[in-house]
This record gives sequence, structure tokens and C-alpha cells, in this order.
Amino acid sequence: MEYLSPTKGRLTIDEVFSEIRAYIDRNPEDSFRLIIGTDSQVRHDETCYVTALIIHRKGKGARFFYTRHYEPYSRALRQRIFYEASQSLSVASQVFSKLAELGQDIDVEIHLDVGNNGATKELIKEVVGMVMGSGFTCRIKPESYGASTVADRYTK
Repeated sequence: MEYLSPTKGRLTIDEVFSEIRAYIDRNPEDSFRLIIGTDSQVRHDETCYVTALIIHRKGKGARFFYTRHYEPYSRALRQRIFYEASQSLSVASQVFSKLAELGQDIDVEIHLDVGNNGATKELIKEVVGMVMGSGFTCRIKPESYGASTVADRYTK
């Protein structure tokens, strides 16, 4: 899977991990959190999925990376929301395990593109339970900017 960075260009997951480590190592006194969010956009007969990986230096900005892929068909809304959550969980697990190997203790949040308004409100309990059951903190709209702002921007 290839990641894109607005400043570094195309990167592998290992290169993304190295960039995250370097960002943390340059500012060891600061507090960080890792935010992962996925969004999708249906266009004609295909769906674009974008997963954003954001390393947030609390109170001092952030860096982000994203990956994009397309599926040649459209899933139902419920299936898309669960697929988005599973994509975010997969990335979170990969990065979290690599950071844990190095003894880095960073908060990890999964940002879901669901909220109390709109068609996704019936899915909140289930999809939040899926994320919380995986051991990660979860945010929904309007606090889920990783999915609803960063990832959404690159689905267009």
C-alpha cells in the first residue's frame, strides 16, 4: 500500500513510520496522538476510499499521510461505513504495533465518518463498538476531523 504526503510525496508504510518516528524524536518533550480516519465517495460506478494517518503534536500542529484506492462497484451505505472503520483499524494496528516495539506510548484515535445527524446515525452504536472492542479510542462527528475533513478532502 502506497501513502501520499503533501510534503514528502509517495511513501511506503515503513517510510511513513520513519517519518512519524523522526517527527516524535525531534520533539520528545511534546505530547502526541495518532489519528486515523477513512472516508469514501461514490462516483458513478466506483467508490474512492481514502485513509488518513495523522500524527498530531498536541497544541502545535500535525503531519498527515493518506492512502487512496478505488473499488469498481458501490457498496450500500452500511457496508461502506463498516469497511471504512475496518480500513482505519487495519492501519491503526500496523502503526501502533510498530510504535509499541520501540516503546513509544502514543494515544491512538480512530475517527469515524458517522454522526448523530443524517443517514449514519443508526450505525453509531455498532461501529463505535467495533472500534472500542479493538482497544482504540473513537471519535464521531463533529469531532472526527480525521475522517470527515482530512480523508474527505482527498476523496473528491
